[in-house]
Amino acid sequence: MTVIQAVNAVKNYGLNGQQVHALRGINLEFQSGEFAAVAGPSGSGKSTFLHLAGCLDTLSGGSMIVEGQDVAGLSQKQLALLRRYRIGFIFQAYNLIPVLSVEENIGFPLTLLGVDKQEIRDRVRQVLTEVGLTGMERRRPKEMSGGQQQRVAIARALVKKPAIILADEPTANLDSTISREILELMVRLNKSEGTTFIFSTHDPMVMDYARRIVRIRDGQIESNEVT
Repeated sequence: MTVIQAVNAVKNYGLNGQQVHALRGINLEFQSGEFAAVAGPSGSGKSTFLHLAGCLDTLSGGSMIVEGQDVAGLSQKQLALLRRYRIGFIFQAYNLIPVLSVEENIGFPLTLLGVDKQEIRDRVRQVLTEVGLTGMERRRPKEMSGGQQQRVAIARALVKKPAIILADEPTANLDSTISREILELMVRLNKSEGTTFIFSTHDPMVMDYARRIVRIRDGQIESNEVT
């Protein structure tokens, strides 16, 4: 099943009085269960594509279809619900809430969904086991290493059981050993849960793990290959 489809997708930005063409009419789709990388140099448009696919930004032209819905036709409330229920995000900066504990950071999306407290505790406990952080429930982000914080970010994305996880440069702040551990964790979760993972990256290690690599340069697709 197609979960994300870009049709003649165009994104332009205004920058210092100039028009920047971040995406130049790309056509691209991803199927359920893929483990794919959108790769390219800085400024190529790869992160822009991820933000559009995740309904964090809006197109200048064309269409972005997520799970069969053309997001251009959705209200802000509908977009928020789509992000909340169906899409998980992992960012290079982790974006954890510093005053909350690990379990509170992970459970926060479920609180927004109105899940009852006991189920939140059960699901947080399960996902902590999956990402190898059992016993760290009470720690604050500042008490953890970068790799551990990224595992918390992954757990937070997974806990609501989204259909799609979008990861924007998830290994950018990690050394090679931790990056490999994080990627192997994601591969296991992709296989066990069937979750679709799409990365934006310029990290060769991420591309080694990806089963499909879409290369973007200057807002256009340069190549699209199954590895």
